[in-house]
Amino acid sequence: MSRRLVLGGAAVAAGAMLMLPSAPVSAQAVTPAQAPGSAASATPAKKLFGAWVRGDRREAARVATPSAVKAMFSYAYRAPDEFAGCSGNACRFVHTSVNVPGGLDGILMIVSGGKVTKVYGSRHFTTPSAAAKHLFAAWKKNDRNRGLEAARTAAVDRLFRVKYDPKGVTHFFQGCSPEPKGYSCAYSYEGGAMFMHVRGSKAKGYDVRSIGYIAD
Repeated sequence: MSRRLVLGGAAVAAGAMLMLPSAPVSAQAVTPAQAPGSAASATPAKKLFGAWVRGDRREAARVATPSAVKAMFSYAYRAPDEFAGCSGNACRFVHTSVNVPGGLDGILMIVSGGKVTKVYGSRHFTTPSAAAKHLFAAWKKNDRNRGLEAARTAAVDRLFRVKYDPKGVTHFFQGCSPEPKGYSCAYSYEGGAMFMHVRGSKAKGYDVRSIGYIAD
């Protein structure tokens, strides 16, 4: 399990509060009331979570696709400590004792055909531009959950109000510049610009907190 807890070098020392090893957490820790039909999704989700906690890739492969297993075993932080239930085919495991970047607060699994087919998780972005570019890529794919890996809910809501149009104006990344309390990462386009306001640190990870626009 140590591979999931170590981000390396100075990041470990400065971000220890996020990544201290903890006792194995049961995927059955909390089971709130679930919507009809979600119980079937909970079973493979809990099995994958349990296999990950034990470091058992073979068992994980029984209940999840290869890409989902890879994503699960790449999770950077310690195991979330609460099962937050399922809504339809989407099941969540959340942190209640540590803060992690983004709006997921842990792990979100998508279940289809009795297997976990997609895993989204809080990510450790070490630069403001990495967080901004991840959010932009999620918007282009119309994947809100992927956006929540790199941004808080309010920022994702703002960006996804309008669907990305591949035939519309071209966005050009202009880099990130310091601003009070963080960075502003800009995308310019004909007629205006979009600014992603990023907060955090290299050790704790960066995420997009809000988005603003200007018109020429």
